[in-house]
Amino acid sequence: MTNGLLKVRYSALFRGRRRFLQTISWLQIKGDLMRYAIGIRREDKSKWEGRVPLIPQDVKELREVHGIDVTLQPSPIRIFPDDEYLHVGARIQEDLSACPVVFAVKEIPIRFFQPGKTYVFFSHVIKGQKQNMPMLKRMMELKCNLIDYEKVADQKGRRLIFFGRHAGLAGMIDTLWALGKRLSWQGISNPFSEIKNAYKYKTLKEANESVSRAKEQIKKSGLPPQLTPLVFGVTGYGHVSLGAQEILDLLPHKQIDPDEIFSLKGESDFSRKHVYKVVFKEEHLVEPISPTGRFELQDYYDHPQKYRSQFEKFIPHLIALVNCIYWDERYPRLVTKRYLKEAFDKKEDFRLRVIGDISCDIEGSIECTVRETQPDNPVYVCNPAEEQVTDGYEGKGVVILAVDNLPCEIPRRASIDFSHALKPFVPQIAKVDFSVGFDQLALPVSIKKAVILHHGKLTPDYHYIQDFL
Repeated sequence: MTNGLLKVRYSALFRGRRRFLQTISWLQIKGDLMRYAIGIRREDKSKWEGRVPLIPQDVKELREVHGIDVTLQPSPIRIFPDDEYLHVGARIQEDLSACPVVFAVKEIPIRFFQPGKTYVFFSHVIKGQKQNMPMLKRMMELKCNLIDYEKVADQKGRRLIFFGRHAGLAGMIDTLWALGKRLSWQGISNPFSEIKNAYKYKTLKEANESVSRAKEQIKKSGLPPQLTPLVFGVTGYGHVSLGAQEILDLLPHKQIDPDEIFSLKGESDFSRKHVYKVVFKEEHLVEPISPTGRFELQDYYDHPQKYRSQFEKFIPHLIALVNCIYWDERYPRLVTKRYLKEAFDKKEDFRLRVIGDISCDIEGSIECTVRETQPDNPVYVCNPAEEQVTDGYEGKGVVILAVDNLPCEIPRRASIDFSHALKPFVPQIAKVDFSVGFDQLALPVSIKKAVILHHGKLTPDYHYIQDFL
């Protein structure tokens, strides 16, 4: 082969390689420019719901870094105004039909769903909640996909996307407000009387400053003698409990173990300059029914019928109880109507003034939580002797705080933290091919575990919900 022919062939190969590299480069650019669309539905379940799953700052990053275009329905109550989203390149329009994936916070009305779409929100169906079964049925009829934030968890079962901390923050602020109002009505001057409802503060920082002023008053003047020792009981140790403790810890406090509660004395000056915090875990709440049994946490989870509540022995020592535990009907109750009635029938001084039931399971772990409340009317008094409840904080009985949507009272902080937790998962959800079978669905394990419906069918982990339909 002559040198000239070799040169021609090498030149052709070079040109071919260059065209190949140009083609690859062009395809890569085309891939980088590929756009994905997601929608964000407005929240309209209540007038208080100003939260949003993704804040403007994170929408901007999703658009610029991941090629995800975001369309939001307009909302007059969303904590981040529409203009802030327009400023970062999002669209504001009523119609989300062009978005194959739609995010929301709370439950979605039946009329909103469209065939074959993917919806990501707190569906509240995993306990077979009766009120949401028609919604689930409609999604099944339309062959929708459903991903529930509540079930997004790591390998150890720890939730990754949640508002629990914010429920605890707002719940404790409201509990302190309720305690202040109750004590003032009883004619007891107290350091909590100037604390407001959580939703009345513009920011969480402002609320914290208000609690800190109560702290300074306690340090300076002490607590009223009739209240000491002033004990706050907190049940649970998860995100909700930690949020509640975050507020409580702003007060001058001393944390003690549950068993130490029985030896507290209230006469010393030292005890008037702080409150006591007691955190109750499962081993404090229940005991084995069998005289020879011993408490084992996993055994309690697996066989709760083998255990009974022992929490009543702690109740007489509490001024306020903040309930943060997960509960369903398999587990013993903490505070029963029977117990409260017997306690009031004895006509002895009953120290418990307020129950901040952040968990808010109706007639659940706190049986006297007989209905949920709203932020502007958050409490009622349960009179166990007459078996009736009265709105407000006045009257005989125990004040019950039962706001079922506490994070909406601090919507900006709640939305920011939630959005930061959700953002890493959005590209994976937006770009996955949902048309394949569930086994082939290329989602991270933490997200795939949260897929309740796929093509309108309950996925294996959620077949049990069929019994509630």
